[in-house]
Amino acid sequence: MKFFRVPLAASGLVILAGLAVAPAQTPTYPSRVIKIVVPFAAGGQPDVIARLFAQHLATTIGPTIIDNRPGANTTIGTKIAAQADPDGHTLLYASATSLALAPALSKVEYDPVKSFAPVATFSTAPFVLIVGKTVPANTVGEFIAYAKANPGKLNFAAPQGGPPHLAGELFKRAVGIDIVPVAYRTMNQAFTDLLAGQMDIIFDGPAALMPLIGEGKVRALVSLGAKRIAILPDLPTMAESGLPNVQLTTWNGLAAPAGTPVPIITRLNASINDALKSPEILSALTKFASEPLATTPQEFADLIAVESKKWADVVKESGFKIE
Repeated sequence: MKFFRVPLAASGLVILAGLAVAPAQTPTYPSRVIKIVVPFAAGGQPDVIARLFAQHLATTIGPTIIDNRPGANTTIGTKIAAQADPDGHTLLYASATSLALAPALSKVEYDPVKSFAPVATFSTAPFVLIVGKTVPANTVGEFIAYAKANPGKLNFAAPQGGPPHLAGELFKRAVGIDIVPVAYRTMNQAFTDLLAGQMDIIFDGPAALMPLIGEGKVRALVSLGAKRIAILPDLPTMAESGLPNVQLTTWNGLAAPAGTPVPIITRLNASINDALKSPEILSALTKFASEPLATTPQEFADLIAVESKKWADVVKESGFKIE
């Protein structure tokens, strides 16, 4: 029997060549629980919406939990998500507040565009102009006329630097009226004073005030969205009221730390867009006066860029800053 010796160098080359053509091993995703950081307190509308989508991710991708990290106008939780490992296991409940308003109001330790990889939007919701019994107006036209005839006499309530505050600032500049912001710690306190006649105006989504609107104790005058709201079908839009250029909505969605692999982003996006077809989620969004908004990651990135500039301009014009 004859034996053939293979030179050591040659055998090494054979082994290396085999390694070179071996298929690359793709890490399993998810390899542990997915966490969605929600920079709002538990129990509020953002938290409820985040949990609805977390439940869907849990059934389509893997175990998903909510991590509420409220504080500092959403910047605490947003910073935590921005600094997480970009492996798809830490995500952010992203909103107009955290990615557009907060960076415009103060210096934050993250970049709303560069620090995140947008995944998908959840929904969008219009602001509504709501007035109490102190305001003698039943339409937005009557309201604007009254405000112009009484400059500086009407007050609108909102937590400083929050969406309702800056919505009021944008609205008054868009229609040329002088209404005065009054700072409140919470919108619930503002609702109480609006009902009691101690406050004139609120700019907010209508969901929390639907019982009072239905009973005629406060009045919704106009929607600042592009179309009518399902739970208030008789409420006209600004365009229908002759002011087509005045539109103001808020939005939310899911983002990941910058650098998260594209295949993970793509998979998460597909799951979220699938969730937006769920009757349960659509029903919940309707109750919040929200519309489902399905987007690609790039479309969400474009939205963030546009909204960041819009709110930065509003803040600059208002002169308001959080020190």
